[in-house]
Amino acid sequence: MAKKVFIITGEYSGDMHAALVVRELKKLMADVIIEAVGESNLEKEGVKLFLDHSRMGKVGLNFETIFQHYIMGSKIINYLKNDYKPDLVLLVDYGAFNLQISKELKKLKIKTFYFIPPQIWASRKHRLKTIKKNIDKVFTIFPFEKDFYDKYGINAQFVGHPIVDELPQCNKKEEFFRKNNLDINKKLVGVFPGSRVFEIHFLLKIFLGAIKLIEDRRQDIQFVFSHANSLKDDAFKVNYKTLKNENRELLAYSDALILASGTVALEAALYETPMLIAYRGPIFFYLVYLLLRNIKKACLVNIITNKDYIDELLMFKANKKNVANTLLEILDNKEKREFIVEGCKKTKELLGNYNCGKNVANAIKEELLGG
Repeated sequence: MAKKVFIITGEYSGDMHAALVVRELKKLMADVIIEAVGESNLEKEGVKLFLDHSRMGKVGLNFETIFQHYIMGSKIINYLKNDYKPDLVLLVDYGAFNLQISKELKKLKIKTFYFIPPQIWASRKHRLKTIKKNIDKVFTIFPFEKDFYDKYGINAQFVGHPIVDELPQCNKKEEFFRKNNLDINKKLVGVFPGSRVFEIHFLLKIFLGAIKLIEDRRQDIQFVFSHANSLKDDAFKVNYKTLKNENRELLAYSDALILASGTVALEAALYETPMLIAYRGPIFFYLVYLLLRNIKKACLVNIITNKDYIDELLMFKANKKNVANTLLEILDNKEKREFIVEGCKKTKELLGNYNCGKNVANAIKEELLGG
């Protein structure tokens, strides 16, 4: 009888990473049946969607989100219990929702693996108890994570980071400039104000203010904004060129980057593009973060290398003057640029060249077929 797998993702990135696993799993197990909570990337791999997760991509502690997650969680559990009855469930990222789901899966005695677990090494260490109790195996994407889980007796395997496998080669800079009417003689700065609405709310004005300060002093720099695929087309409007489906090209071809903190910094590092990160949010959430955090670094490059290669302008340091001055230093100071690039190269070296999707798929196959 064919084995059945159910995958639960909650955001576009998780859907994309899960698609890597499905592609490899189907090569190993041609008759495997896979359904999921997901989006377009999983659908393209032939996965039947039980629910489209696009409605789940809200962030924040509010009644609407909590109630919505409760309803969707109940639907998923009822379906798995009464109809689909999977041999294994693969949770992908989306910690708050998936950790809650894991408790119900444990009650149903369904084998549960977790790919891209919550970053409890950074904050909210109390989540370890939930993972240890309910998750049968954790697939980590950073090399230091496995040691962290091993210390607490949790079954973990480092599989590599999916972005290493997903990032396309970008070697057509002149074509990119020509297509987007950019001046090849000016320096290009890519601006990434965030992939969630609340990030745009807090960071966009700061980034625009920094750009105005720079433009008052310099005429040899051009700015292009990234519009994250996860955002609606009308999420923000600026009087600068804005690109939605060429974000990785913008990361690769820019002379420097202004980034909201997040995975985008890791993508930039893989392209070895100098950057700064800035982040600001509600003061209440920042205070909670300070209480719960386990490390003092925010940028993934700095965390992975355990060295401060990238400037982190967080909360009150994230103002237009600091962003402007730091960016100009990155553009004009050769030693600083070389130092940042060194950090990017070190990050690439530590992440290695793993086939992330294949590693996860192999582990699932071994579990389903007993080796």
